[in-house]
Amino acid sequence: MLGDYAMAGPVIVALDRGYFKDNGLNAEFVPFRGGPDLLKAVIGGEAVIGITGGTDILVFREAGAAIKMVATETEGNHFTLNVAAEIHTVGDLRGKAIGVTRVGATTWVFARMLARQNGWDPERDVKIVALGGLDAQVAALARREIHAIVWGDGGAVLETQGQAKVLKRLDSVTPKWISQIVYASEETIRRRPDDIRKTLRSIFQALAFMTQHTAEAAAIAAKTMKWDPQAVLAAHKLSSPLFPKDGSIDVAALRTMQDTLLEHGVLTRRLPLEDHFTTAFTPVRV
Repeated sequence: MLGDYAMAGPVIVALDRGYFKDNGLNAEFVPFRGGPDLLKAVIGGEAVIGITGGTDILVFREAGAAIKMVATETEGNHFTLNVAAEIHTVGDLRGKAIGVTRVGATTWVFARMLARQNGWDPERDVKIVALGGLDAQVAALARREIHAIVWGDGGAVLETQGQAKVLKRLDSVTPKWISQIVYASEETIRRRPDDIRKTLRSIFQALAFMTQHTAEAAAIAAKTMKWDPQAVLAAHKLSSPLFPKDGSIDVAALRTMQDTLLEHGVLTRRLPLEDHFTTAFTPVRV
């Protein structure tokens, strides 16, 4: 996904720096429009791994997908609350509208949690509006049909363009969370474990480079993402504190996510947590 630096940046940098090639892989970066399309490619064997939002593993496993999380790609909650210029505090949003992608999406859950954290009824004290993609949300924000958007670190682009400002990162709403994960099909885990290890090593080499050579990495990512380099640097500032050191999976955070999705009706049943991940590939050794 090219709308999120923490998700796309490590793969872009790994390709540019030749890390995949150095690890014996002929890799290709293929952005997908959404999680379901990516899932099909991973299940079908077209992609060795998929990088996606952390809640997808819980939702897709409940739907019967034979996949498992193999590593954490972004720890904590790097989603951002992006607001109109006249909004200065979260309290200013009471009685106003917050844009999200769709009902049941992670952005929708976070908007409801934000409301509850402030003592509001998410059904009465704030309006949570499902608008689809970012373009539709930005247009609604410009018309002041909404006054805030819940988005990833791509909110830095909106701020750079003067379309919104990043009011806060949402890890204060969900202290335990996993924003982004790496997953693979159970068949690929059985048949191609070495390729998974090499892929993860390449990605974590890129994360190390992004941390140590931020400006150079931002310039590399900006070319593919079509972002202003300053927006990439702003996104890096938002997300880099949550870059994982070795991809290890925080099971307690995964349980919190499962509990949250059950509470909000996104999941309808509690599957055994150990069915969702494998520890065969972590910690990642660079």
